Amino acid sequence: MPEFSVSEISQAVKRTLETSFDRVRVRGEISGFKRAASGHLYMALKDDSAVLDGVCWRGVAGRLGMQPEDGMEVIATGRLTSYPGRSKYQIVIDGMELAGAGALLKLLEDRKKKLAAEGLFEAERKRKLPFLPEVIGVVTSPTGAVIRDIMHRLSDRFPRRVLVWPVVVQGDTAAGQVAAAIRGFNSLSKTGPVPRPDVLIVARGGGSLEDLWAFNEEVVVRAAAESEIPLISAVGHETDTTLIDFASDRRAPTPTAAAEIAVPVRSELAAQTLDLERRLLGGAGRFLTERRMAVEGLGRGLPDPRRLLEEKTQRLDDSAERLANAMQNLIGYRRGALVELSAQLPHPKQQIRLSHQQLAAQGERLLSLRPRLVEPFRQAYQRVDAARRLGEAGRSMTRERQRAVTELDRVLESISYKNVLRRGFAVVRGEKGSVVRAGDLSDGMKLDIEFHDGQISATAGATSKVRQSDDPPPSVKKTKPIRSKDSNPIKGDPQGTLL
Repeated sequence: MPEFSVSEISQAVKRTLETSFDRVRVRGEISGFKRAASGHLYMALKDDSAVLDGVCWRGVAGRLGMQPEDGMEVIATGRLTSYPGRSKYQIVIDGMELAGAGALLKLLEDRKKKLAAEGLFEAERKRKLPFLPEVIGVVTSPTGAVIRDIMHRLSDRFPRRVLVWPVVVQGDTAAGQVAAAIRGFNSLSKTGPVPRPDVLIVARGGGSLEDLWAFNEEVVVRAAAESEIPLISAVGHETDTTLIDFASDRRAPTPTAAAEIAVPVRSELAAQTLDLERRLLGGAGRFLTERRMAVEGLGRGLPDPRRLLEEKTQRLDDSAERLANAMQNLIGYRRGALVELSAQLPHPKQQIRLSHQQLAAQGERLLSLRPRLVEPFRQAYQRVDAARRLGEAGRSMTRERQRAVTELDRVLESISYKNVLRRGFAVVRGEKGSVVRAGDLSDGMKLDIEFHDGQISATAGATSKVRQSDDPPPSVKKTKPIRSKDSNPIKGDPQGTLL
């Protein structure tokens, strides 16, 4: 038997698998699904008795058209290969679809519950449609019969300007295009060159559950719920229901019905306007007739105006005459009272003379009080002057004392022993701080020696005869410096010599 290495066996198995199962479709339930940080998808497809590992590379994962989940039954398309690093075989998936309508319905129901829990289907979020929009935006296929039905119905009812955003309404890319169209219409500026629609219609003809699946995708439902422009969903026939119907502001059973919901009938509006005009004119005529009859009835109950004016004129003349007499009597009364009061008032000259007398009396009182008022001020001034002179004397005495202290400080500095220490002398003190003389020294005596620049502690050693001040100083034996045998001074002495 031939001998193979592990790598050779693994490569042979890999070639056999890829040659025999170049293209396969496998049906199974997804288990252990995970998305790697690199974007690749890893999962296992299983049935009642076997498990097949699967991998979907990042470039293909974005084009699957669905989001794989654990427990989902799918049909995966791809090729079989082996992974020698773990001695496993696997399917490299390049396409995936749900297996059967039952799985689609289960996925649809789960997604509906999830989006409903987020509040995307709440009635409070629904916006009111405009009564007569100026511009209508339609998201649909530009080549299908849907856009023709919508345009024909709008033309019959009330022609409006229509903007069509062409999209694919079936397939893997349909959901992304529909969501982008809804968001694109909402991003238009109200004052830009392309007018912003007042209402949107998302329309598609009828089809199977798989054909309408793009309108059940989460991206489309979220785009419809986020739309600021009121949106009408018209997907499929009346019996077809998609998730965009729950997120839209109004659901139409068919695209033609969506056009009927978007605009009213112009002929009906014209007839209704004419009817309202007729009713308004009739009501205004009846109102004026009723008011005229009421005014005429009130006029019959009024008296003759001329007679009323004559009576009022006579009463006015009588009142004017009485007023003139009353004014004369009042003036005479006021004049008499004024004369009586003026007689009681003193003459102005008399008042001035009396004021002069009162002022002179006050002046005399003030002169008599002058000595008592001036004396306190004079005494206070004397006290202030004495305090000023005392302050000047104190400052003069302080300056004299400062000069005397300065002179004494100079004398003290001149006789201080510190100056002697600066010249190289030292003071020797004993343990108690008293000055020690030469005759007082003894062996082991603790000494404190003070120099000019500091103090040191010392202990007296063996003492010899004390030399008197008049004894000659001891001779110092001079020693001859030792010279190195080496003639080179640098080798014997690192310092070297000068001579």
